[in-house]
Amino acid sequence: MSTTLTQAELSTLPLRHRGKVRDVFDVPDALLPAEDRGSGDHLLIVATDRLSAFDVVLPDPIPGKGEMLCQISNFWFEKTAHLMPNHLTGIPVAAVLPAGVDPAAYEQRAVVTRRLKPVPVEAIARGYVIGSGWKDYQRTGRISGIRLPDGLRQAEQLAEPIFTPSTKAAVGEHDENIDFDTMVRTVGAELAEQIRDATLRLYRYAAEYASARGILLADTKFEFGTDADGRLYVMDEMLTPDSSRYWPADEYQVGSSPPSYDKQIVRDWLETQDWDKTPPGPRLPAEVIERTRARYADALQKLAGISID
Repeated sequence: MSTTLTQAELSTLPLRHRGKVRDVFDVPDALLPAEDRGSGDHLLIVATDRLSAFDVVLPDPIPGKGEMLCQISNFWFEKTAHLMPNHLTGIPVAAVLPAGVDPAAYEQRAVVTRRLKPVPVEAIARGYVIGSGWKDYQRTGRISGIRLPDGLRQAEQLAEPIFTPSTKAAVGEHDENIDFDTMVRTVGAELAEQIRDATLRLYRYAAEYASARGILLADTKFEFGTDADGRLYVMDEMLTPDSSRYWPADEYQVGSSPPSYDKQIVRDWLETQDWDKTPPGPRLPAEVIERTRARYADALQKLAGISID
């Protein structure tokens, strides 16, 4: 059975960051295997079951969500390691947990990673016209400065996937799509081209893999970071239902927004409530929690062949 964790409490590990979903801790050298000591560059990233919607962390978690998202990420990191190096170290989570902490609460939802310098741009690949890209296309005929053919319909597949970077907004703010030239001015031409190439390479591979399992990968967002030598890695989460738009192929129809394997059930329910989208968020009904959990579990099983229960 899956565990439920809303906040990681690891008293002897220095807390570096508590995000909307993930809690990040520094890993002291003393806890590392002997061959990994001395570098001072390891993190423990814990995926909790917190759920955010409209940039607000809601009061109710989705039991097991962190485990499911972590396992999907780990599946994809391993599956794509031949295409792009990633932040995983292979160090067992249990080896770095403080004494007295039950490893069962963390082993499926945490990873020990390299500490990298994050690239300050979201790397997005789109294979279909949907979401903010659809809104931009309707208004300008472009997405992130890329001119697209006239007459495209909502959720229509593009002839080729496109790279559409965005800003990394502060907590509580929204990312904004930017064009490639703006990204070049932000991170430099060489790094921008490396990230664009890696993003499209990873998207094409994942889209083909998912399609063979009855799932369409409409778009996805990657996070990248560099090490002290400037080497590029894909990091954070990867190709999860929270960072990607997955559609059941048998429910896909051009002209409307298909259902997705994520928290859309929660967002749809919240839209029916008298709530101004500021904290605190409303309590979720048990039925909404369970349906959302089932969507994540279905994605994990279909993509990675892993059953959570």
